[in-house]
Amino acid sequence: MTSTSEDTIASRISRILADRIVTGQLDPGTKLRQDHIAEEFGTSHVPVREAFRRLEAQGLAVSEPRRGVRVASFNLEEVREVAQMRAALEVLALRHAAPHLTPSILDLAEEATVAGDNSVDVRSWEEANRRFHTLIVTPCGMPRLLAAIGDLHAASARFLFASWRSEWEVRTDHDHRAILTFLRQGNVENAAAVLERHVQWIGQKPVRNASGTTRDAFAIVG
Repeated sequence: MTSTSEDTIASRISRILADRIVTGQLDPGTKLRQDHIAEEFGTSHVPVREAFRRLEAQGLAVSEPRRGVRVASFNLEEVREVAQMRAALEVLALRHAAPHLTPSILDLAEEATVAGDNSVDVRSWEEANRRFHTLIVTPCGMPRLLAAIGDLHAASARFLFASWRSEWEVRTDHDHRAILTFLRQGNVENAAAVLERHVQWIGQKPVRNASGTTRDAFAIVG
């Protein structure tokens, strides 16, 4: 197998495992067994090890001496850190994007908000919410900034899916509507202020563990 094909397989494995981790199919602390994953994807251990390194770089997995690679856990401080980083970077992107936001883009963002309000489960809400945020910052035209924001949204999604896998509560997103109103008025600073506060709102929910005990779970709900 050539290094190029191994890299392609590693990318595919890391992408699929990342999706499983983010969506909660793989719980924090779950051991990622190299031999099982190699067998599943019909490959050698080489691209699997590379996939694990990529997951570690994304903060989705951790390598522990004599224990192998496991799905990374997270705590309230990490949730807060991601929320604060999102607030700083999304506000920066919005300020640069604002001059390029057309009425049609804002209309699409409003449609995403309506879709989020009507979501019946957490996954459809997260998709609609991410679409709203992506629409209003993408015109900034700053690829590295947008890539960093995308990574933070993936982390936000992981926190959310780990907390709200079921019993999703339908909600009306007044902040999204306020942001759109200010942007349509050309009031970028007020829109940025609402966005900054909005993405730092952290929800708390008791979650039942497999053992039957409960724990408090935290997630960014904005």
